[in-house]
Amino acid sequence: MRCISLLGATGSIGVNVLDVIRQFPDLYKVVAMAAGTNVARLAEQVKEFKPELISVGDAQLARGLRLLLPSAYHDRIVHGTEGNIQVAAFPSADLTVSAIVGAAGLLPTLAAIEAGKDIGLANKETLVMAGRIVMTAVAQKGIRLLPVDSEHSAIFQALEAGRRKDLRKIILTASGGPFRGMRLDQLQHVSREQALNHPNWSMGRKISIDSATLMNKGLEVIEARWLFEVAGDAIEVVVHPQSIVHSLVEYNDGSVLAQLGIPDMRIPISYALSYPARLPLALQPLNLARCGNLEFLEPDYDSFPALKLAFSALESGGVLPAVLNSANEVAVSAFLDGKITFPQIAETVARTMDIVHQGSENILEDILGADGAARREAHCLIENIH
Repeated sequence: MRCISLLGATGSIGVNVLDVIRQFPDLYKVVAMAAGTNVARLAEQVKEFKPELISVGDAQLARGLRLLLPSAYHDRIVHGTEGNIQVAAFPSADLTVSAIVGAAGLLPTLAAIEAGKDIGLANKETLVMAGRIVMTAVAQKGIRLLPVDSEHSAIFQALEAGRRKDLRKIILTASGGPFRGMRLDQLQHVSREQALNHPNWSMGRKISIDSATLMNKGLEVIEARWLFEVAGDAIEVVVHPQSIVHSLVEYNDGSVLAQLGIPDMRIPISYALSYPARLPLALQPLNLARCGNLEFLEPDYDSFPALKLAFSALESGGVLPAVLNSANEVAVSAFLDGKITFPQIAETVARTMDIVHQGSENILEDILGADGAARREAHCLIENIH
């Protein structure tokens, strides 16, 4: 029996993690779980999976959760960042799945590593913001960091077929999102509802917008740099609208290995939970004959400049990847609230990166300081738009 701590239980990744665990009750037990604001869903999850510790976003939400649960759970409820840290490092957990959205996942993930837990990483922002610090801690603690993102899981699997020293490059695939093929001037008028309507994947609101801007792929580029210890110029992005080839690796003899599958997050989740074994998931198998043509296209950096911004942040290093991420979180929220247009997401990020860039990637306090400064600057920029 493997004991799991789950950060981000009520989000799209968390729900899929619990669905996999539900299918294999003899293999996995949820011992701790954390969520943000969706206490109604969390209460139902707690009743089903019976964790020993539960965390929510703040004290008011904790009070609300207590009203929805039997009294036996009341003293098991904690809240806030400290609550997430307690869940992440819960003593009996063997594996912590980090699926909190955004920068909020960094400190709990670091706490889990420090506590010696293996990590199932869905929170790419952890490596975007503090990749060097995180991977150094992983090495020092001797734990395994297993990717949950479909693209990074694909790379992880393809790399097992060869020697790391023979790797030439990593090729990340991107669906292109709902606006693939549109010009920048056309993107001025797209709606929130259109941006949230991803053609292939069912995802949360923030990551759906990131997929539409291609910022999600940019964040994945930075994540891949740290996760697989490759230089930025050894990472390539191609648009693959069908989302069947989840990513590829090219070796120095010209061989290119890919991982294919239907677009269902339960596949990479299950592999992170069961590695190196595989679980017999009750999913529709991939039928290549019915897939038809599989397309691969160059990204449009002019219409989707967020991807170029991510490569620039990676090349510059320091705290710029953290600034990129933080400004993007603020800008995406503003777009969802109807305060800015779709192209102004990337514009806000670019302008914030021009202003906030001082600090070292080796110092956590510098990274957290840059995160806060970038958020304040992005908010100011957005307010001045009106």
